[in-house]
Amino acid sequence: MSEMRVIKKYPNRRLYDTQISSYITLNDIKDLVMSYTDFKVVDAKTNEDLTRCTLMQIIAEEETNGHPIMTSEILKEFVRFYGDSMQAMMSRFLEHSIKLFMERRAGLKSPLNTILGANPVSLMQNIAEQNMDSWKAKSTTVEEKESSTTQASHY
Repeated sequence: MSEMRVIKKYPNRRLYDTQISSYITLNDIKDLVMSYTDFKVVDAKTNEDLTRCTLMQIIAEEETNGHPIMTSEILKEFVRFYGDSMQAMMSRFLEHSIKLFMERRAGLKSPLNTILGANPVSLMQNIAEQNMDSWKAKSTTVEEKESSTTQASHY
C-alpha cells in the first residue's frame, strides 16, 4: 500500500504537494481523488487536517460548473440537518447510500448489461427502494427500542 500523500495548505491558500515538491491546484487534488490516491491536506503551520474543507471546495466548484448533482432543495435540506438531533443518522444514511450506489455502479456500467439489455433506470429505482427499506427498518428498530424503554420506565 502506498504512503499517505501530504498536501500542505499555506496562509496564502496555495497548496504544496510534499511528495512531488511542487505547488498544485484544486484541480490537481481532484485528479488525486479520481485516481483513488490516498492523501490528506494539512495546514502548513498548525498541521490541522483540512481535507474535508478542501474536498468541499472542490464540490462547490463542481456544483457551479456544468451539471450539478445536488439541487437547491437538497442543499437546503442538508443545511437544515446541521444541529438537528438526526444529523448523525443522516450522515450514516448518506454514507450507506453512497456505498450501496458505488457497489451497484459497476453493474450500471457493465458492457454485459448493455448486451443483456439491463435498464439503468430500473437498477437505480431498485437501489432507491433498498435504501428506503433499510432506512425504514432502522427507524422501526430505533422506535421499538425507545418505546420499550419508555414502557419499562413506567413500571
